[in-house]
Amino acid sequence: MNEIRPFRIEIPQADLDDLRRRLAATRWPAQLTDTGWERGVPVGYLKELAEYWRDGFDWRAGEAELNAHPQFVTTVDGQDLHFLHVRSANEDATPLVLLHGWPSSVVEFLDLIPLLTDRFHLVVPSLPGFGFSTPLRETGWGNLMRVAGAVAELMTRLGYQRFAAQGGDVGAGVVGLLAMLHPDRVIGTHVNGPSPYPFGPPVELAGLPDAERARAERFNLFREDGIGYLVQQATRPQTLAYGLTDSPVGQLAWIAEKYREWTDPAAELPEDAVDRDRLLTNVSIYWFTGSGASAAHVVYEGMQAFKQFMASAGAGADDGVPPALPPGAVAVFAADTSVRHLVDPMGSVVRWTEFDRGGHFAALETPDLLAADVIEFFSGRH
Repeated sequence: MNEIRPFRIEIPQADLDDLRRRLAATRWPAQLTDTGWERGVPVGYLKELAEYWRDGFDWRAGEAELNAHPQFVTTVDGQDLHFLHVRSANEDATPLVLLHGWPSSVVEFLDLIPLLTDRFHLVVPSLPGFGFSTPLRETGWGNLMRVAGAVAELMTRLGYQRFAAQGGDVGAGVVGLLAMLHPDRVIGTHVNGPSPYPFGPPVELAGLPDAERARAERFNLFREDGIGYLVQQATRPQTLAYGLTDSPVGQLAWIAEKYREWTDPAAELPEDAVDRDRLLTNVSIYWFTGSGASAAHVVYEGMQAFKQFMASAGAGADDGVPPALPPGAVAVFAADTSVRHLVDPMGSVVRWTEFDRGGHFAALETPDLLAADVIEFFSGRH
């Protein structure tokens, strides 16, 4: 069961034909007069994007770009784990695991990979329940401790005793737990855009410096007006799963909305921040693998576990001395809602960098900024 098996993405032509038929047969809702993005993705925008997905987008080109990188699957704890493994020409390069979040996939790192391979051997997994790390064999993969354990086992199988870790969103959570579980193995951690707990209280604005106050105000607005997707996935993922699995336009809208809301504030539309073909390659992976449903279940389990953790922490269940952790870095981009004293309450982050562009999908939006920050932080760390 420890075998590492070569993998190649080969979506059957019948699945592409089925996608085009479903897109052509979409039953569209009406758009109410004088409404726009404040109520969700506008019909006019989504129609045009869906038409391009059907008739203009070239899945085979995206598939070929992914297949240009060595890919593998291994079974860890009963679950197939898919990953890219891109070794540097420099044999002494540092192993670095890159971990995506929701609603992302390994596609998020395609533009980042060539910027890092001079310095790093890269391991880029699809998280369990996402992309080609499907189907889920059982419940429990929303437990990020379990995911972190699987990632550590993957690195062991690849022969990397010590390694660096980078991630955003769910991936940032896994990165943090890797450091807690294996402080002797993790060289350092780098995360982008950590946010306060969305189901917690609003952030108190008094006394915050201007830049942080703006991020806190953005978080408070998100908490009031932007967590509908999270409430649904965190409470009733199976009900949502039918629409994401049966309707490609439903899956497209579910993800495109987040690319509009979470990318650089200067971008009016998702494709103003992220290449349209990249966006659709990511959405296509969710569609072809059916991972919109399993990812929703992962979010459900993760949020249930986090609620229990917050309740136990509030009750003082964990009064022990925190372990000594590897050095950590945080990169904050223009659309992020990071408030330092909330995401780094122990003051343990040794590098905190703020950028004036980019957002939640930093590896897609601003790979140059993210790569430079990662390289500088890990330079000299072994």
